[in-house]
Amino acid sequence: MSEHGGTDARSPGPARRSFLRGALGAGMAGASVGAVGGAAVSRAVIAPSSVDGTRQAMSPATEVGTLPPVPFHGQHQAGILSPPQRQTIMLSFDVTADGRGELTDLLRVLTDRARFLSAGGTPPPVGISAPPSDSGVLGPVVVPDGLIITVGVGASLFDDRFGLAARRPAGLTAMDMFPNDELDSAQCGGDLSLQLSAGSPDTVLHALRDIARHTRGGMQVRWRVDGFVSPPRPTGTPRNLQGFMDGIANPAVTDAAQMDSLVWITPAVSDGQQWTVGGSYLVVRLIRMLVEFWDRVSVIEQENMIGRRRASGAPLDGNDEFSIPDYAADPNGFIIPLTAHIRLANPRTPQTELSRILRRGYNYDRGVDAVGDLDMGLIFTCYQQDIQRQFVAVQKRLINEPLTDYILPFGGGYFLALPGVTDTRDYYGRAMLA
Repeated sequence: MSEHGGTDARSPGPARRSFLRGALGAGMAGASVGAVGGAAVSRAVIAPSSVDGTRQAMSPATEVGTLPPVPFHGQHQAGILSPPQRQTIMLSFDVTADGRGELTDLLRVLTDRARFLSAGGTPPPVGISAPPSDSGVLGPVVVPDGLIITVGVGASLFDDRFGLAARRPAGLTAMDMFPNDELDSAQCGGDLSLQLSAGSPDTVLHALRDIARHTRGGMQVRWRVDGFVSPPRPTGTPRNLQGFMDGIANPAVTDAAQMDSLVWITPAVSDGQQWTVGGSYLVVRLIRMLVEFWDRVSVIEQENMIGRRRASGAPLDGNDEFSIPDYAADPNGFIIPLTAHIRLANPRTPQTELSRILRRGYNYDRGVDAVGDLDMGLIFTCYQQDIQRQFVAVQKRLINEPLTDYILPFGGGYFLALPGVTDTRDYYGRAMLA
C-alpha cells in the first residue's frame, strides 16, 4: 500500500522557505515568553494522575483548563509514558517542505511551538495592522492545561526528497494489512505523526490551529481523528465504546527495566541508527466499532469474546479488574474461552512476555456515515521497542478472533516517536538530520 495514496500533496507552495523562516522567528519569540507565562498559569494545580501503567484513573480538574504544565524537555517525549489525557487529536501529515533545509526549518518551528504551547504564556505583541499572533481561543493568556505534543516520523519521510534514505531504521516500515482489515489508503501512513492531548477540547484545538498556522507550507494534513477518554464509570480504568474497560493489563511505566525492554529504543536495538535511541515505535490503528450490531449481542457473549466481565472489568476467572487470569488452571478454556481477546492478545507465557505493548486507547465519534450508520470506535495507539516482535506478533494471534465481526480497522500507520528534546538548543529530529 502506498504511503501517499493516489494524490501528491507535495507540490511546493509560494515562498515556502521564507515563510518557514519567518515562522521560526515568531516561534522563538513565543517560546521566550512561555517560560515566564507558564509559571503564572501553573498555579491552579490539581493532584496528578497515576502513571504506573496499571491504575490510570484520571484525577479530573476542579475547573476546566486548570491542569498544570507537563515538562517539555527530557530524554523521552512526555506523551509516551503519561496516562491518556481527556481530549486528544491524532494527525498524520505529508511533508511539503522542499529539501533538507526546509525540513530542518519545519522541525525547528514545530519544536518551538510545542515548547511554548505546553508551557503556556502570553503571546507576543504585534503591530496594530498585523494579524494577531494568537487565535485567542484560550483568551489573552495561553493556559497549558496539561498539553502534551508527541511527534513521530513515518517510513515515507526517508525517501529521496531529504537525503535520509540511509537513516531509515530497518524496523520502520509501511503499516501491515491484516486479513480482517479494510484499510483506506487516504487514512493510512504519512511522513509525520502528531498527537495533541490535553484536559479540554479548546486546548487541543488551539494547539492545532497554532501549529497549522506556523507550519503552513511545510506540511499538509493527511488524516485526522479527534478522540477522548471517558471518565471512570463508576471507578477504575476508563471504558471504550463497547462498554468494556480498556487498557487494564499494561506494563508498569514506573518499572524502568520493563520500559527498557519493551518500550524504549536502546543502543542495543537501534538497528545501527543511534539517532533513534530514546525514541519508541508508535502504532496507530483506527478501528471502527460496529456498535449497532454489538448492542444486539448478549452480555454473556460479549464477555466471552473479550474474556472480562463488562461491569467490573475482572477476568472471567477473577474478582476485580486487576486480577491476573490463570490460564494454566483453565487449559481447555472452560472459563475464559481460548478465543477470548485477552487470552489471545496476552497468553501470559514466558515466550510472549517480550511481545507486550504499552497501549493507549482513545474513543472517537465521527457522527454517521454515508448510509446513516453510527461512525464511532477506537483510536488504538501503542508504543513498543520493536513493531514486528511486539505489535505484529500480537495482531497475528488476533486474526479471526470472534471480535472481528464487530470491529473494522480502516486506517492508521507505523511511526517512530522521536527521542525527546533535551534543552532549549535541541529540536525534534536534530540527530536524525545531523
